[in-house]
Amino acid sequence: PQEGVAPPSRCPDNTAFKQQRLPAWKPQLTIASVLSSFFLTGAFCLAVGICLILSANSVREIQIDYSDKCSDCSKLRENSSNWNKDCHCSINFSLKEDILGDVFMYYGLQNFYQNHRRYMMSRSDAQLLGRNVNIQRSYCTPFSTYRNGTPMAPCGAIANSMFNDTIDLFYNYNSSVIQVPLLKTGNSWWTDKNVKFRNPESFNLSSAFAGTARPPYWRKPVYLLDEEDERNNGYVNDDFIIWMRVSAFATFRNLYRRVKRIRHFAEGLPAGNYTFHISYNFPVTRFKGRKHVILSTVVWSGGSNPFLGIAYLVSGTAATLTGFVITGIHLKLRKKKTYFQKQ
Repeated sequence: PQEGVAPPSRCPDNTAFKQQRLPAWKPQLTIASVLSSFFLTGAFCLAVGICLILSANSVREIQIDYSDKCSDCSKLRENSSNWNKDCHCSINFSLKEDILGDVFMYYGLQNFYQNHRRYMMSRSDAQLLGRNVNIQRSYCTPFSTYRNGTPMAPCGAIANSMFNDTIDLFYNYNSSVIQVPLLKTGNSWWTDKNVKFRNPESFNLSSAFAGTARPPYWRKPVYLLDEEDERNNGYVNDDFIIWMRVSAFATFRNLYRRVKRIRHFAEGLPAGNYTFHISYNFPVTRFKGRKHVILSTVVWSGGSNPFLGIAYLVSGTAATLTGFVITGIHLKLRKKKTYFQKQ
């Protein structure tokens, strides 16, 4: 440094922020504040947990395993060469009490692992948005193109393994059979239907998918998934969208239909005898899987899953027990302090 010139100061500016003179609040943890926080947290969690479990137990649910009841169809589907042969079975059941309110129909799969990394990645999100992309560069392989170069639409292992059983519900009413009206749209999320899935732009859907072919395990092309409703066809088909939302566990259920509340079913499903008519197409024997059909209602907390309520009960119990342990330690130490002060 030059003579007579003072070196630059490294001292922080004389401000309240840099000199740490800002007002601050430092909580003082007293025994009263600590114990009250533990007991209040425990009481809150216990109350919420009890409410959630009571709510989940109020859900009416009927679950039927049809893997063995459709054994003839199951044996037929073991041979992949029978893929184009139809097979139907019927399952009778009865409701002793009315199921009031909105009734939802689910299909359930057991021992079907959708959480395998390569399976979850086997899709092309750009293709599902209706874009013209080269799927050979995607993760869809080996379900991307056929040997002659024809691209699959949709591509990937997830789409290829789509659940394709058809389930209809019939009500036996006064010696007559009434088909229960079921809604097949409005079951997917708004963001899926309007953001994540779109059909290619064209003057009609069949020309939009010209030059493509259905996945190997499908019985019809993607533009014929719902021939009755053009808005529920192609990539924006509700059943297809719900299937593409993979599950984290090997046992799961997906929403299939909702009961349309009209005529005999305006209040829900009345008590009586019912029949499921199932077109059996989805094979499960090879991976030792099971298939279920579920009829269920919902409440303000969701379905019949009690996990969240149990989690709240465990948390509330742990917080309450911790409060009692801290109380015991405090009383024990206070007695020792009082004893030594007297000595």
